[in-house]
Amino acid sequence: GSTVVAATRATTVEPGLVAPTAREVAVPAHREGPVNPAQAEELEALSADPALGEFFGIVTDVQTGETVWEKNADTPGRPASVTKILTATAAVNALPADHRVVTEVFRSGDTSYIKAGGDVWLADASLDALAHLIETPVVALDTSVWDGFETIVPSWDPADVDGGFVAPMEPAMINGARIGAETGDVPRSHTPAADVLGAVAARAGATPAGIATVPEGATKVGEVHSPRLDDRLAAMMDHSDNVMAEAIGRELAVATGAESPVAGVEAQLATLGIPTEGLILNDCSGLSKDNRIAPRTIDVALYQAATHPELLPVLRALPVAYGSGTLAERFGGKDGQGWVRAKTGTLDATSGLAGTVTGEDGSVYTFAFISNGSDILAARESLDTLASALRK
Repeated sequence: GSTVVAATRATTVEPGLVAPTAREVAVPAHREGPVNPAQAEELEALSADPALGEFFGIVTDVQTGETVWEKNADTPGRPASVTKILTATAAVNALPADHRVVTEVFRSGDTSYIKAGGDVWLADASLDALAHLIETPVVALDTSVWDGFETIVPSWDPADVDGGFVAPMEPAMINGARIGAETGDVPRSHTPAADVLGAVAARAGATPAGIATVPEGATKVGEVHSPRLDDRLAAMMDHSDNVMAEAIGRELAVATGAESPVAGVEAQLATLGIPTEGLILNDCSGLSKDNRIAPRTIDVALYQAATHPELLPVLRALPVAYGSGTLAERFGGKDGQGWVRAKTGTLDATSGLAGTVTGEDGSVYTFAFISNGSDILAARESLDTLASALRK
């Protein structure tokens, strides 16, 4: 939940975040021929299902780092929300699991200034806490933290705001800019930052004065914190929330000094030694139909998370087959039920599934599957069957 820190209390100043330097990392071993010919043969047969359209995929044995099976693994496909695996991996690599976004309140003369930090998770308790810090007749909002970043990515469909899939990316939102709801794909506001200012001003009995930069010499009154990064990643993955993914990408860019959220993600992938040949990222959420990612890029990110304890929050955030989030109603009656943890991806004629499976013998596999040019429901069924085959 949110926490409030009053300026009158003793405060500690954390050292500035420093982007990790490149380190020696284990990259899965690519070898000619499958590890288990029978398993590879079954995966090959299942991947030939016409319902998968144009298919790209790879499976890696986490214990050995060896490729179990692959098909077009180095060909970039349209990934949809599987993109969020790369965003999560980058964020966890650069930021501590308990990292929080901070919204500060300053006072100068008869005006209080809310300095937005990128918190799109503001809810009633946070708004009440901010209002409690306003003791002036006028309140303004400083949104400069995300200056220079795109508010709406050009390749997004403008209808997706009213459709509930994204909002203009402004650094303060109430419940991800949802209108009249706390969760779900309900219509989103076109003016999320102004909504925050209005809500806090109303609670404080102050007059909203629009967007303004905190003046030099203003006195800090206090601050409100977002939930922890690992908890926010779990919510983002569970419901495939695009606003959360874009906000986390911007949080990463601000913390590391990257020129854009996408550049911030790509820099962290390079640090981890994750192959990025053919990678095209227009956003951090996968909402852009112009993104292209090769399955190997996603699979190596998952492998790194499976073999590096500091990256484990990525895997812990993945929905469970027939158990939670976007997989709650998938895999029912299949061998993968309860054993597959994966991120889904859905756009027009696009289905993706990438994550981990624990086999009956205790083996752990990472996998990345992308289906393009296919019927979504038919492709999902086939992808679930393919992932379930790794259980045996």
